[in-house]
Amino acid sequence: MDTRPGFSQHIFGDTEFWVPERYINLEPKGGGAQGLVCAAVDTVTQQNVAIKKLSRPFQNVTHAKRAYREFKLMKLVNHKNIIGLLNAFTPQRSLEEFQDVYLVMELMDANLCQVIQMDLDHERMSYLLYQMLCGIKHLHSAGIIHRDLKPSNIVVKSDCTLKILDFGLARTAGTTFMMTPYVVTRYYRAPEVILGMGYTENVDIWSVGCIMGEMIRGGVLFPGTDHIDQWNKIIEQLGTPSQQFMARLQPTVRNYVENRPRFPGFSFEKLFPDVLFPSDSNEHNRLKAGQARDLLSKMLVIDPQCRISVDEALLHPYINVWYDEQEVNAPAPGPYDHSVDEREHTVDQWKELIYQEVMEYESSHGRAQSSGSQQPSPAAPNNSEPNGY
Repeated sequence: MDTRPGFSQHIFGDTEFWVPERYINLEPKGGGAQGLVCAAVDTVTQQNVAIKKLSRPFQNVTHAKRAYREFKLMKLVNHKNIIGLLNAFTPQRSLEEFQDVYLVMELMDANLCQVIQMDLDHERMSYLLYQMLCGIKHLHSAGIIHRDLKPSNIVVKSDCTLKILDFGLARTAGTTFMMTPYVVTRYYRAPEVILGMGYTENVDIWSVGCIMGEMIRGGVLFPGTDHIDQWNKIIEQLGTPSQQFMARLQPTVRNYVENRPRFPGFSFEKLFPDVLFPSDSNEHNRLKAGQARDLLSKMLVIDPQCRISVDEALLHPYINVWYDEQEVNAPAPGPYDHSVDEREHTVDQWKELIYQEVMEYESSHGRAQSSGSQQPSPAAPNNSEPNGY
């Protein structure tokens, strides 16, 4: 491959990385369906970074649209609880050769899957949830409803700072109840997404509730093998929802849901007994199991019309001990143009749009970066925040 001058090659298994020479000590850190991630050192900013190579972004329209959306949104948002874009580049010289997109982000220590396995005290648990809610509120202020928050896409540093890694489902990617199952984690998706209903911002609160419940229980709350099993797991624990809820379902889905055996559900005291919780906090916050359970019971509500909102959750006694006006109401990102999600383009058209975005980014950031200046890093934690694990 004819690459641009100033790029060096690194090979990890069957994946090739071509990155600017400013990045050294590349080390693979794994990755998901969306591509391989490497840790590296940026010699210009003296910062540890994560470099993500988007996996075959132009193999089909879905991948190309996702790559475009992720890049656009990363450029748009700027909040300490959402992963920041430090750089973006392609090693190819022209649109004709263009096939790889690399995104450079802050390097984090672990994802939430690893943290869930630890014994968290109330301070850490409530602080992690507070940061999730701040990040979600920021996305909502740009009109971005996530709908697919899960522990693997939330990362943490050893000082307990948290960032949301991805931007969830594009608007048009809504799954409906009877669609053929495909391999993807649905454990944290709200009932209204599983059942193909309309949704509002508090769809993301359900996911936070699932994550919080998993921190307490140490295991996934609703580990469904597909949509239908997922729904059964939810109603077995929380009970069959009301007729008012059923009435809002599409007829085919309602027919299925109404013909399921009826479940009374269990109280939250039964589902999350005291013994599962950390001992009550003796620190200034005085956080208790009862407060945590109360918050959980307001988030894990099947009917979204009865579920707590993001703003209400931020004011809940279990969360508001961390409340900071500048974090909760940070300036909104520029509005995101949702017509992109609905747009129908060919792979080649998406490819050209992404190429233009990368070129535009490189021209506006390249000069500043090469002269050694950098985007300001997020504010350092203040002393009221819990220390490392």
